Amino acid sequence: MNETVDVLIIGAGASGAAVAWSLAETKMRILCLEQGDWQKPSGYPSSGRDWEARLSEDFAISPNRRRLAADYPINDDDSPIKIANFNGVGGGTILYAGHYPRLHPSDFKVRSLDGIAEDWPIDYATLEPFYALNDRMMGISSLLGDPAYPPKEAVMPPIPMGRTGQTLGKAMNRLGWHWWPSDAAIVTREYEGRAPCINLGQCGSGCAQGAKGSTDVTYWPEAIRARIELRSRCRVSRIETNEAGMATGAYYFDADGREIFQPAEIVIMACNGIGTPRILLNSASDRFPNGLANSSGLVGKNLMLHPYAQIRGHFDQPMDGHRGSPICTWSHEFYETDRSRGFVRGYCYQFSRGTGPVRAAINGMADGLIPWGEGHHAAFRRLFGHSAGMVSVCEDLPEETNRVTLDPDLKDADGIPAPKITYRLSDNSRKMLDHSVARGIEILKAAGAHHITTKAPLPFAGWHLMGTARMGADPERSVVNEWGRSHDVKNLFIVDGSVFVTSGGVNPTSTIQAVALYIADQIKSRLYELFD
Repeated sequence: MNETVDVLIIGAGASGAAVAWSLAETKMRILCLEQGDWQKPSGYPSSGRDWEARLSEDFAISPNRRRLAADYPINDDDSPIKIANFNGVGGGTILYAGHYPRLHPSDFKVRSLDGIAEDWPIDYATLEPFYALNDRMMGISSLLGDPAYPPKEAVMPPIPMGRTGQTLGKAMNRLGWHWWPSDAAIVTREYEGRAPCINLGQCGSGCAQGAKGSTDVTYWPEAIRARIELRSRCRVSRIETNEAGMATGAYYFDADGREIFQPAEIVIMACNGIGTPRILLNSASDRFPNGLANSSGLVGKNLMLHPYAQIRGHFDQPMDGHRGSPICTWSHEFYETDRSRGFVRGYCYQFSRGTGPVRAAINGMADGLIPWGEGHHAAFRRLFGHSAGMVSVCEDLPEETNRVTLDPDLKDADGIPAPKITYRLSDNSRKMLDHSVARGIEILKAAGAHHITTKAPLPFAGWHLMGTARMGADPERSVVNEWGRSHDVKNLFIVDGSVFVTSGGVNPTSTIQAVALYIADQIKSRLYELFD
């Protein structure tokens, strides 16, 4: 058996890295277990000519397609939106696009403002200093003055808008709708030993340049220098507890398939909105027959995924193609509730550049824009490098019927039950998707686009995993309290997207990390309370 550590963190992604770095100053003995491994930038798809093929193979966003040794299968047959994640040091930040919005102040008070869902037990002002700290740690590029947000600092200049941003920005001006250069976890100048972006355009398959803020190049080097131990290729199966109902550590399988117990005084879950409820439910025992920390019955429930719509058009003039950061500008014009639209809450647009040649050909043929035979090459030339568009990120309201459970049959390579996803789109989400498609078509027509295509919802866009162990003051209506501590197990904390009460209409990574830093700060200031 391993020696007891003061703090055991499970998961080395966005939240695990942030909480490890923050707690390092306590000088406690801190260990992080990660079921994946360190990534080699030289092995990222952008280092070879087969980069597009690898997006459907070893760098696919779906673990069911990728099937690497670090992955676990996910049964998402009962969901129109398929789950995307990545297991390794850096977690999902390895494959995300670096798009980096914050939640809005209104997102924390949905119940008070709109009479739906629940209010968070914390607010934007509580997280603001942690947002700012996280922006500095991750290296965020942005433009000051965005009217969609309260005032905030800019760490470095924004990423280039390119022809896409300029063309669609002019269209938004003609319509009188909000748009702004997007915040991005992509450095635009030398920063903390990281080289600036060189516009390879492959943000979503690992940044070989090191310009994108994945936590393996931001938080983890700092945390390891502060003597945090990170043990990779360790797949945690369950959390153990004692007769007093306290967590005593975790069982994990090492790279050789041996099951080992790691004792700890404090356990912190950072495995995302699917992985965390999976482990908690698999930690059921006589003391916790419905799963660990689950007296409320809400572990795994209220899964939120952000339904996406995609609206793309083609232009006579050349656009940016696949060069540059995929997402350059955003719009929050339709973010806040306007009941005249027929739904509550709202969505943001992420304006995006074109695709690589293979994807342009496949999508063009699937959309009926590129024929077989005569005219094939001419049609491809008209499309490739001439497309741009947007996705809408629609707020997903919490519903207990949308949930993560343990599959009775499917297991991973170590025999741990796989998660099973049960998810349905609400009427509110469908109306929101329809609205975003209609307005997106307006924008593209105003920009001069033709041959506009739409998809809603995007089926393989389940990369935002939230709500399955939410925070709140009432133990009967939440899993953790307002500072991330389990209501049931006093030395168990959750710091990932599971604790989200509502999802907002923007990518959650910035808020996930701000929440993790906030919870770490609370732990540091409340150490004397942990065992009361």
